[in-house]
Amino acid sequence: MRPRIAIPADTLTEATNIINERNAAFAPRPLIEAVVKSGGLPVILPSVAPELAVDYLDLFDGVIFAGGADVDPTFFNEEPHQHLGTTYLKRDRFEIALLKQALPANKAIMGICRGIQLINIALGGSVYQDLSEDPRQTLKHAQDAPGNLPSHHVTVQADSRLFRLVGQRPYVNSRHHQALHQIAPHLRVTAVADDQVPEAVESTTTDQVLAVQWHPENMFKHYQYSQALFADLIKRAAARQ
Repeated sequence: MRPRIAIPADTLTEATNIINERNAAFAPRPLIEAVVKSGGLPVILPSVAPELAVDYLDLFDGVIFAGGADVDPTFFNEEPHQHLGTTYLKRDRFEIALLKQALPANKAIMGICRGIQLINIALGGSVYQDLSEDPRQTLKHAQDAPGNLPSHHVTVQADSRLFRLVGQRPYVNSRHHQALHQIAPHLRVTAVADDQVPEAVESTTTDQVLAVQWHPENMFKHYQYSQALFADLIKRAAARQ
């Protein structure tokens, strides 16, 4: 049986006259296609009350925390910065609860963009609410180039799982205005941009968590090293079936 990969849904919060689209749950089509191409079966999870997250555990072997809105800064004990973007508290609460249930249940975990930030926050770390706060930041991290094309390189640590998947110097896309600040216990940074902004984290002692700041779901069709990240998640999830 194909490993089942949960994708917690984003929510359409824009005003609409179509009643069935109001606060509709959705998952990005490229992410669904990347999971299927890699041998997984996507399972879309709408945001529900956080106490219900535990009831989803039997439905999946791995989970991808995907891109989207900023995480509410109260989860890392800060008030909103003037350049904080859109937030959606209901999704934050559900995804943090789901992550905290998935970890002890030994589910394979992947994070993408917002997802790397959410994982870090949920495990006790923090983010710069805007890259203007980060004294290291000199590169353009919110590219104007088409989103399926790379825009800057990252350097990957040679002793990491990520290195075995993408090599030392992958060329990646970039669409974020926040970045990891304090790194959570049990995570380590395994890739950085040339201005030292963190671009990936992994679990320190296991293969359970691997998260990246870029968007491999937009590049997997034409860049093998992007596809490799999804293939790795499926492999890790299959080992947990």
